Amino acid sequence: MKRLRGGGFTLIEVMVALVVVGVALVAGLRAASALTGNAGRLSEMTLAQWCAENQLTGLRLARELPGIGDVDFACEQLGRPFGGRVEVRGTPNPNFRRVDAIVFDAGGQPLLRLSTVMSRY
Repeated sequence: MKRLRGGGFTLIEVMVALVVVGVALVAGLRAASALTGNAGRLSEMTLAQWCAENQLTGLRLARELPGIGDVDFACEQLGRPFGGRVEVRGTPNPNFRRVDAIVFDAGGQPLLRLSTVMSRY
């Protein structure tokens, strides 16, 4: 008498395949979550950079050497509020100033620091 062997999978093989698929799905969800978080961070950093560049451009357009010290500012980009500080420091050459524009998030944590050197002339 010939024995017929079924062409299907055993229960163990099916369970192993389900575990492999489950692990792959979890890894895919983690990757998608990381991409979403990175996109949000990139958006926030871009808006913060616009705020900092606006402050430094305003100082350049004033066409005068800024005084040494710190000045706080508020900025809104695409409906999102940011706070910041412009720090002006002296350099060994009195005709130049180092200017840092620091932008903070809503929690007061620094997001971005943009630095430049401005001259008297």
